[in-house]
Amino acid sequence: MSHIDIELDTLRGKLMEMWDLVEYQLQSGREAMLNADHDLARKVVKLGKKVNNYDVKIDRMCENLLALYTPVAVDLRLVLATLKINANLERIGDTAEGISMYVQNRVGTYNPEMLDITRAVIMYDEALAMFHDCRLAYIANDTDQARAILKRDKMLNKIYRKSEDIIAHYLRNNPASIEEGLALLSIIKKLERVGDQVTNISEEIIFYQDAKVVKHKSKKKNKDKEDRSDDMQSQ
Repeated sequence: MSHIDIELDTLRGKLMEMWDLVEYQLQSGREAMLNADHDLARKVVKLGKKVNNYDVKIDRMCENLLALYTPVAVDLRLVLATLKINANLERIGDTAEGISMYVQNRVGTYNPEMLDITRAVIMYDEALAMFHDCRLAYIANDTDQARAILKRDKMLNKIYRKSEDIIAHYLRNNPASIEEGLALLSIIKKLERVGDQVTNISEEIIFYQDAKVVKHKSKKKNKDKEDRSDDMQSQ
C-alpha cells in the first residue's frame, strides 16, 4: 500500500469517528426532546467541542494531503469531498446542539398533540434514517443509495412547509402554548436543515465515486416536482 493510500485510509477513519459522534448527538437530541432529559441535552451540547476538534483535525489532514501528495483523479475527489462532508457533519452537530438547547430551556415534555399534528417526530425519525443510510452509502461507496437519499429529502421539506400554518392554527386556539409552539417550530426548521445537509453529503459521495456534480441539478429537479405537486393540490 502506498503512502498516499495509507493517509487516505487514515482520513476516512477519522471522518467515520466524527460521523459516529454526530449521529450520537442527533439520536440523543431526539431522546432528550421526547423525554425532557436535561442531563442528556447538556451532554449533547458538551460534545459539540469534541465535534469541532474533529472538524479542525480533518481539515488539516486534507490540507496536508493536498500539499504533500498532490493527489489526482479519484484520490483528489476523495479529499475534496471529505472537506465538504466534514463541514456538513459539523453543521449537523451544531443542529443537534441547538435542538438540545431548546430542551434545556423547557421544564416539561412537548405536548403530544402538537408533536402529532406537526409530524415532528416522524420528521426527526426520517432525518435520522437518512443520516444513517448516508453513512452506509459512504462506507460501501454506493452511489445508488446516495441518489435514493436525495429523493427522501422531499418528505422533510413537505412537513417543514406545512408546519408554520399548522402551529399558527393550533396556537390561535391554545394561546398559552405560544412559547412551546415557537420552540417546536424552530426544531422543525433545524430538522429541515439536517435534510439539506445530508443531501449535500450524498451529493459529495456521488461526486467522489462517479466524478459527477449533481448538486444544483438534483435540487432544481426536486423543487420543480414539489412546486408542481403544490400547484395541483391548490387547484
